[in-house]
Amino acid sequence: MNKVKTTSEKSLASNSRIVVLLTQLEKINSESLLVEADTARYVTSKILHLAQSQEKTRKEMTAKGSTGVEVILSTLENTRDLQTTLNILSILIELVSVGGGRRACILVSKGGTQILLQLLLGASKDSPPNEELMVQLHSLLAKIGPKDKKFGVKARINGALNISLNLVKQNLQNHRLILPCLQVLRVYSTNSVNAVSLGKNGVVELMFKIIGPFSKKNTGLMKVALDTLAALLKSKTNARRAVDRGYVQVLLTIYVDWHRHDSRHRHMLIRKGILQCIKSVTNIKLGRKAFIDANGMKILYNTSQDCLAVRTLDPLVNTSSLIMRKCFPKNRLPLPTIKSAFHFQLPVIPTSGPVAQLYSLPPEVDDVVDESDDNDDIETETETENENEDDKDQHFKNDDIETDIDKLKPKQELGRPIEELKIYEQFFPELAENFQEYDLVSKEPKPFASATNLGGPIVVPTAGEEHPAEANQSVKGIAVKDHSSLQMEEYNKRPSFLDLPKKDHNKDSLQLQNDQKKLLSSCQCLSQEIVKGLDRITLQNTSKSEQYYSTGCLIKKESKTSLTTPACNKPCQHVSSCGSGLFEGPSVQLGKLCCTGVDPDEEEDSSSHSSGEQVLLEVPDMLPLHNPDLYIEIVKNTKSVPEYSEVAYPDYFGHIPPPFKEPILERPYGVQRTKIAQDIERLIHQNDIVDRVIYDLDNSSCSVPEEGDILKFNSKFESGNLRKVIQIRKNEYDLILNSDINSNHYHQWFYFEVSGMKTGIGYRFNIINCEKSNSQFNYGMQPLMYSVQEALNARPWWGRVGTDICYYKNHFSRSSIAAGGQKGKSYYTITFTVSFPHKDDVCYFAYHYPYTYSTLKMHLQKLESMHNPQQIYFREDVLCETLAGNSCPLVTITAMPESNYYEHVCQFRNRPYVFLSARVHPGETNASWVMKGTLEYLMSSSPAAQSLRESYIFKIVPMLNPDGVINGNHRCSLSGEDLNRQWQNPNLDLHPTIYHAKGLLQYMATIKRLPLVFCDYHGHSRKKNVFMYGCSIKETMWHTDVSAASCDVIEDLGYRALPKILSQTAPAFCMSSCSFVVEKSKESTARVVVWREIGVQRSYTMESTLCGCDQGKYKGLQIGTRELEEMGAKFCVGLLRLKRLTSPLEHNLPSSLLDIENELIESSCKVTSPTTYVLDEDEPRFLEEVDYSAESNDEQDVELADNAGDYEPSIQEDALSDSEATRTHLP
Repeated sequence: MNKVKTTSEKSLASNSRIVVLLTQLEKINSESLLVEADTARYVTSKILHLAQSQEKTRKEMTAKGSTGVEVILSTLENTRDLQTTLNILSILIELVSVGGGRRACILVSKGGTQILLQLLLGASKDSPPNEELMVQLHSLLAKIGPKDKKFGVKARINGALNISLNLVKQNLQNHRLILPCLQVLRVYSTNSVNAVSLGKNGVVELMFKIIGPFSKKNTGLMKVALDTLAALLKSKTNARRAVDRGYVQVLLTIYVDWHRHDSRHRHMLIRKGILQCIKSVTNIKLGRKAFIDANGMKILYNTSQDCLAVRTLDPLVNTSSLIMRKCFPKNRLPLPTIKSAFHFQLPVIPTSGPVAQLYSLPPEVDDVVDESDDNDDIETETETENENEDDKDQHFKNDDIETDIDKLKPKQELGRPIEELKIYEQFFPELAENFQEYDLVSKEPKPFASATNLGGPIVVPTAGEEHPAEANQSVKGIAVKDHSSLQMEEYNKRPSFLDLPKKDHNKDSLQLQNDQKKLLSSCQCLSQEIVKGLDRITLQNTSKSEQYYSTGCLIKKESKTSLTTPACNKPCQHVSSCGSGLFEGPSVQLGKLCCTGVDPDEEEDSSSHSSGEQVLLEVPDMLPLHNPDLYIEIVKNTKSVPEYSEVAYPDYFGHIPPPFKEPILERPYGVQRTKIAQDIERLIHQNDIVDRVIYDLDNSSCSVPEEGDILKFNSKFESGNLRKVIQIRKNEYDLILNSDINSNHYHQWFYFEVSGMKTGIGYRFNIINCEKSNSQFNYGMQPLMYSVQEALNARPWWGRVGTDICYYKNHFSRSSIAAGGQKGKSYYTITFTVSFPHKDDVCYFAYHYPYTYSTLKMHLQKLESMHNPQQIYFREDVLCETLAGNSCPLVTITAMPESNYYEHVCQFRNRPYVFLSARVHPGETNASWVMKGTLEYLMSSSPAAQSLRESYIFKIVPMLNPDGVINGNHRCSLSGEDLNRQWQNPNLDLHPTIYHAKGLLQYMATIKRLPLVFCDYHGHSRKKNVFMYGCSIKETMWHTDVSAASCDVIEDLGYRALPKILSQTAPAFCMSSCSFVVEKSKESTARVVVWREIGVQRSYTMESTLCGCDQGKYKGLQIGTRELEEMGAKFCVGLLRLKRLTSPLEHNLPSSLLDIENELIESSCKVTSPTTYVLDEDEPRFLEEVDYSAESNDEQDVELADNAGDYEPSIQEDALSDSEATRTHLP
């Protein structure tokens, strides 16, 4: 106890002592003329002693409310005694040396900078100036300067720049004096005006007198001089001066000397300082040229290769890599034009926008590169600014968020006359059907039912019965042909070998449904006689179906022995032997396998082997929606711009999800810099480069190489995208993607065939004309591969493949025409390495799981043929024709009424609508797989699905952009425009699918039948999980400074119910990624227009990841078709729960679903917008937790702390390449 008491007494005594001393000092200041200098010296020396010996004293002096700093600064300003001045400077250095930047900020806030600069100005007038005073002053200025935003301006105004510079010039041998002076010069130089001013006074030349070859002496001074020079050379004027005097060669020579002699790596910071100087000077074009002329590429390449073995030298490797990438001469993309290789003449040319610019471009203009295409000085400055802005999260503001409350409030605007909208009445026959002519299965007895008609045909109601086609024949763009007659024509054309016989079609549809579901509870209302009859028919039908499917697969399996057969142009013998003569329309070929010439005898016998094959190729617990020969038939009627005549094997065989999990790939250490080094080797060792074009859509005479060790490529099939292939090394290929038709960018989707491979070899593929600044390929996503050999071995699935995957900026320049007017942009590379499992296989690669237009048509046809028409009302209409003449399907699904009694028909007609759409962006194939899950669930016979059908009428447009999908586009339709930016004012001639989809919704608004939910399915390339975007006035206002207006807004919170339900039921769904903010740049998207103009409160975009999940059941796994289809089904389950919540019995939603304020506060959601023309995202871009970027190397430097006290890092440092190991992650 006594010990504790003694300690507290000492503490009190010391605190009292510093207070007494500061009081004395304050008194001295007020009586400065009367007090002798000795007293001030004594008091300041005592304060210095306490500050040096006790942290408590330092805390006391800088504590909140303390006047200690003011007293000290006041004394410094007023004293004329040198020793007192030195004492005070020492006190201030002690205060700011410990405690981080906070104490330096206190000193700045009290006016310390100005006092010190005035003192420096006064001291410089002494001749000679006092050395100790100058050392102390500069040491203190070097510490507080970085904390004063106006330090550079204050120093310039006070004339301090030349004082420090002259001290260095006059005292080059006095290392103790010039070290703090250099530190201050470095801080001065962060101001560009100061850097130029110092440069004019010879500071650059002065620095080269201090730095030099390897020496163990004065390494501290060398390091500070290099850091000062690097800061000075960030000024373009100084960089030019350095180039003009040949200093680039000098820097390289010095670097090589230090590299050779620093064998124990004790001076890494000096070596890195030299590299930073080279990095600064190569920011200008002259610097890059001087670097190349001085053989800098080879020097840095060789030295960095020497450093690879030592992990602690990674900062040198990374900085060297950055310099080499920057100085790598910009190459022209090896294309004649960046416009698509395919041309489609538009019926109408837009008057403005990128498509209009494309058509107005003179033919002689080179759109691949600019005249002066080495203009990335602007880009460098912009990137630095952006990086600095990213650090200022607390001042985050998004100008894209809509703040006009009048624009935010939904206002129903039809936009078209009611008379014109009546053309859409034909798509709603369900609202007029009375079902009196149909024999419906009901739980109630039917007085008019007789045993004689139980087995009669069951007809699905069609548009033609309620709305004769003749009435609307003149309507432009809408198919109004009688649905039932169309159906009969199709069956008349259908070849006999397909599993859809014309005879007793309706009966067989019911049989196929029961073949899969075995009469589940939804069929319990059928009589025993019907059940027995169906069982008998099912068994017969199953054998036919299984025999057919297995035969098709076995024929391909027999072809396995001739996989090496080269491609030929003769028609597929398999198809012809199966009756291709029955087809009407152009011939369609399969790939290389069909050239093997299967024997007709083998085809006939193949059915005997069907039993084993059938089990292997059938998807368990899924509707058998795939039919290879039906697919071939549908492809014949699909119209493509290149007039494709081939079918890709994955689309022919189909895909089933693999029976194993595919984890998100762990990124290998140093993979990006390794790939960049290999790219740099192309420049250094040019003789090793093959540079041979082996596939080219622009050159029809490009011959397929005959050599056995060269891969063969192909993309001439539906949804294919690959424009050109160049062999770089023996097993390395550069791939160039095709632009969207009538566009000059949007390169992301790829789908191509590769053959002629060998096993045990790693083939590197580089897709070199990507445009987005980052990709999920940097965060564990892998491309997909489909092996035909594997499919023939009963493994017909797309699998994630590839190692050494990364995405980075390359040296191919992007013209301003391709970059929306921005100059100096580069393309990006996706690179991956693949080892093939089979020799001479035929493999396919894709960005994501392909889902073609013909696949959709096949799935819809199979669904229609297999459904139970007594339970399910299924109807497929043609909404309109696309620009290329393909039909855009519109599907209606609901439950048939229980009977044709009035109350049951009324219940049927009064069901609320749900409107779903997908695939407006062709490259987002995952949206189609989600839609497939939704359609299959809606057509299933489970009690929940039946309940859902009884609750809603579904209007579904499963593919809004058929032409884009067919032709391998990534984002646009044939009009060259993003269709999801046309909803405000769609053009009938250019955007027919959007025009008529919006027309359907406008018609629903006129008849007071607005959908309860509108949802547009999309895919997201930069985010993980599945999530939704909706629309909310309040949440939009909460993300702006206009908070007052939002208080007056009354808003129904029901828009959050469905996403919240999905977050509780769907494993892949993530509520925290959802956003309900309305942005200006999204005002013409489906989500916002349907909410604002049509008046649908629950209007959503549902985004599915292309990569995988980082939460929930699928955390750490890449997403597959099984999970995507499950999401589609879970969406339906969510709608069923929503129905229960929104039924008249439930007036209020549970508070747990709508705890909106708390959730917003917790998530502190930030929404940003795309910043460039070509990177136009459909929704807000996502800032993921990353520690590497496509812009730079993935490994981060670890700054050594040897000179931690020398200076604060400049805010203009390149954060991407030289960040700290403890760098803060983005939220």
